[in-house]
Amino acid sequence: MIRILIADDHTIVREGLKQIIADISGMEVTDEATNGNEAISKIKGGGFDVVLLDISMPGKSGLETLKEIRMENPSIPVLILTMHPEEQYAVRVLKAGASGYLTKESAPDELITAIRKVTNGGKYISASLAEKLAFHLEIDNEKPLHETLSDREYQVLCKISSGNRISEIAEEMSLSVKTISTYRSRILEKMGMKNNAELTYYAIKNQLVY
Repeated sequence: MIRILIADDHTIVREGLKQIIADISGMEVTDEATNGNEAISKIKGGGFDVVLLDISMPGKSGLETLKEIRMENPSIPVLILTMHPEEQYAVRVLKAGASGYLTKESAPDELITAIRKVTNGGKYISASLAEKLAFHLEIDNEKPLHETLSDREYQVLCKISSGNRISEIAEEMSLSVKTISTYRSRILEKMGMKNNAELTYYAIKNQLVY
């Protein structure tokens, strides 16, 4: 029996996933978490074969949670299941130790295939993502500007470029407005840009936002 932990802050997503998995023999959702800290706490208790992890959760981000899971329990496979397109986060999370990456638009049978594959020690990525990864490896020596950012800074860049105000980002990430403003200043400095308009232009040009 494959024992699954779902970590996602949306009840409707967790319920939908449980419904899909309930129909599959040999799999069961044994617990769920609504944020990163809760997920890490439950993983410490053991009893799971795979974790389905969202990237965008309040407080500790999915990326930070993933890194902590890798430190706490390096052997447990983590399958990222998110609304963010592959271009935005896939390379970053796979480098951070994720076993696979799926968008929430994926078909249920693709999710089941991915769970089985990562539980058996494999990696699950789509064909289009495999192509992007190969291309990314080719140009790794000439890192694009956004690759110089920390995970938090990258998250803030994507949110600013999507048109979110500093106060909205602060609320969504459970951080202070001052902290988000500091991240913004660091992003502008690292990327050699002057304002949000330049950041947005860069993000659209590099397909980080749509």
